[in-house]
Amino acid sequence: MALHVWLVYTLAALGLSLSPGPNSLLALTHGALHGRRRTLYTLFGGSAGFLLVIALSMFGIGALLKASLVWLTVLKWLGGAYLVWLGVQVWRAPPIQLARPAGAAQARGALLFRQGFLAAATNPKGILFFAAFLPQFVDPARNVAVQFAVMAGTFLLIEFLTELVLASLAQRITGWLARVGRSFNRACGALFAAIGILLPLRG
Repeated sequence: MALHVWLVYTLAALGLSLSPGPNSLLALTHGALHGRRRTLYTLFGGSAGFLLVIALSMFGIGALLKASLVWLTVLKWLGGAYLVWLGVQVWRAPPIQLARPAGAAQARGALLFRQGFLAAATNPKGILFFAAFLPQFVDPARNVAVQFAVMAGTFLLIEFLTELVLASLAQRITGWLARVGRSFNRACGALFAAIGILLPLRG
């Protein structure tokens, strides 16, 4: 990938990782209940789930590229529209509420890993989201497989570190999120919408 494209992608991925979602909520919950060390199982499970979802999304994008470059442009604009719609939904979402999951006190590493994996892999919006987000940065003139590998690795690293910070600070920020949750959701929703509008216009 071109360096400037990767930098834009990295900033967008960081912003999206900070937005509320099933895995960030799970990281907060497990961080508050089990501590940072045990929540690492949850984070590794989430990374495995995201890797699966990204791979499936990339497979579909790669198939479109082989069919016609026109489809990539179409996918970029459809993806941008979806991200704007997603931004509206996040804007209107209620504040984050943390609930104590059943059996949390007896949770083992395997269970935490499985919960993290399922939160990422079974989210019905996951494949659609990555199918909308990743094509914005694909350069058909370059090696597509390498670009996908770079984007996947970058996102997984950012997502893991972001969730690790959330888990580490869970006890301190859950009260803050309860107080400013609606404003936080609106800021994240505006970010989604801005990404959806600006990225397809990059050319």
